[in-house]
Amino acid sequence: MGLFDIFKKKNKEEIQKEQEEQLQEGLSKTKQGFFSKISRAIIGKSTIDDEVLDNLEEILVSSDVGVDTTLKIIKRIQERVKRDKYINTTELNTLLKEEIAALMMENKTEDVHDFIIPAHVKKPYIILVVGVNGVGKTTTIGKLALQFKLNGHTVLLGAGDTFRAAAVDQLKIWAERVEVPIVDLGMNIEPSTVAYKTVEKGIEMGVDVVIIDTAGRLQTKKGLMDELSKIRRTIQKFADKIQPDIPHEVLLVLDASTGQNAIQQAIAFTEATQVSAIALTKLDGTAKGGIVIGISDQFKIPVKYIGVGEKATDLQVFNRKKFVEALFKGTELTK
Repeated sequence: MGLFDIFKKKNKEEIQKEQEEQLQEGLSKTKQGFFSKISRAIIGKSTIDDEVLDNLEEILVSSDVGVDTTLKIIKRIQERVKRDKYINTTELNTLLKEEIAALMMENKTEDVHDFIIPAHVKKPYIILVVGVNGVGKTTTIGKLALQFKLNGHTVLLGAGDTFRAAAVDQLKIWAERVEVPIVDLGMNIEPSTVAYKTVEKGIEMGVDVVIIDTAGRLQTKKGLMDELSKIRRTIQKFADKIQPDIPHEVLLVLDASTGQNAIQQAIAFTEATQVSAIALTKLDGTAKGGIVIGISDQFKIPVKYIGVGEKATDLQVFNRKKFVEALFKGTELTK
């Protein structure tokens, strides 16, 4: 029995319940570090004063929320305290939750609710995956392929990271595990050639989704732009058969455990390429889950997927409301 067959037997309710539990568990390190620091910061304090807010600011920054986003949150809480006369430190938890939720919702991008093809897309749905080596890019592609399959879609992979044998081999292993075909032209082949052959085969096979890996190198922005632009131009040769604006999605994969380094990577890639969505991996292995808040605030690009574990189904569609609920669930501040 293959990996796909194992997960296919689970119904939607079972998978949803598992994912909620995985999200809670995945954020446990962040919650433990974050709220224990806040509790210590308010010991002996009965009111939300400047000292409490200074401590909160330091805690948010150290949790990799980011300086700019932290200052926005602190300013909002200051205004709420002044306007609504919040004075008790035990209310800080509620204030923080409400303001983080409001800030994240101000990113006007729409939440995705499942691993499905957007209604306006003419198949195959082409996803170009970018990101530096070591962030979990290849693993994310494999998990993404499985999730699309579980939603009834056919998938084809393209091994476009042709400068690293390990990347090609790893993607081939994932293709076997989730039982999807793969275009593998070998090492040191131009990534644009792999992209062309993958889209060509995807059209020929009539698949629903084409996912193409790219070289995990963060070179100069010009070099990165040139390489990805060449892939785009190559894929565009199929525009008359699919849609003018292809690839349909450029997915940037970031490692949440690297904290502010992930922010710097996001800045570099979004300046160099037309990134349309973000996947954040390894949330389960870090106390730096605050990076999700910072990225959601600083980049008007949707955080579309999050990785909260090592299992094949631990890649989840990101939902801002559920994330905030999970982050604050079961947390109470005590003086």
